[in-house]
Amino acid sequence: MKLSRLLMTISGAMLISVASANGADTLKPFPEAKKDEIRYVIELPELANEDAVKVQLIAGKTIEVDCNYQSFGGTISEENLEGWGYSFYKISELMGPMSTLMGCPEDSKHEAFVAMQDSPLIRYNSKLPIVIYAPEDVSVKYRIWQADVLEMDAQKQ
Repeated sequence: MKLSRLLMTISGAMLISVASANGADTLKPFPEAKKDEIRYVIELPELANEDAVKVQLIAGKTIEVDCNYQSFGGTISEENLEGWGYSFYKISELMGPMSTLMGCPEDSKHEAFVAMQDSPLIRYNSKLPIVIYAPEDVSVKYRIWQADVLEMDAQKQ
């Protein structure tokens, strides 16, 4: 299946936040963030064919980098909200950063967002918020991926 990336802006209808404007009731079943965590909430707009769309969760930190490729280790696990049947996501402590070891010019240093290697694609569902618990020093971003409208037949052999 060919996927094409559709980057959507974070605006009034689509929101990633620590609190939710109209989501007080939808967030009620979810626990508050622990002392050393932040609870992120992604609210998605309703789409005509949500089965053809996925959300990629991206966790990372903004750090000083150079010309090397860098990433963090860690996991994003899906957990079940007991008694409700809803899922939420937990991000582990990030390990690293890991980096290639190329020699870089001294003037190549700058600040950039460095993501974890694990960036799962999850189901798009506008009816429920995506709730993510992350360590305080971790930022959460996301991408929207939409399947190409063209379906192709696999070859029989």
